[in-house]
Amino acid sequence: MPNERLVDLTIRAARTSDAAALATLMCELGYETSTAEMQKRLERVVRDSRYRAFVAEEQRTIRGMIGTFAYHTFEHDDLSGRILELVVSKRSRRSGIGRRLISAAEGKRTSRKETSGASR
Repeated sequence: MPNERLVDLTIRAARTSDAAALATLMCELGYETSTAEMQKRLERVVRDSRYRAFVAEEQRTIRGMIGTFAYHTFEHDDLSGRILELVVSKRSRRSGIGRRLISAAEGKRTSRKETSGASR
């Protein structure tokens, strides 16, 4: 239900077992994605320390996700970070989930000593 506050929301690292739910979210963005395709993508991403993916889960249902990438630049020595994907399910939009996902990603960015890049 839109505008409904989700009290029991957990932000956690994405797992390969989230492939079906994440494929559904990508389809909501207009990127037709099968569970098998998302499974392969997740397997690559979770092995690469430059990527981070978080999901928002409420009552064992994935409500949203954020994917980030850390990279080096010529401007400074710290890593920069970029949001690659941010999506909240249609049924859960306008409930603060996107803000919570961004906050979680920023917290991890800070813990890796990344700076926010202009390409963010």
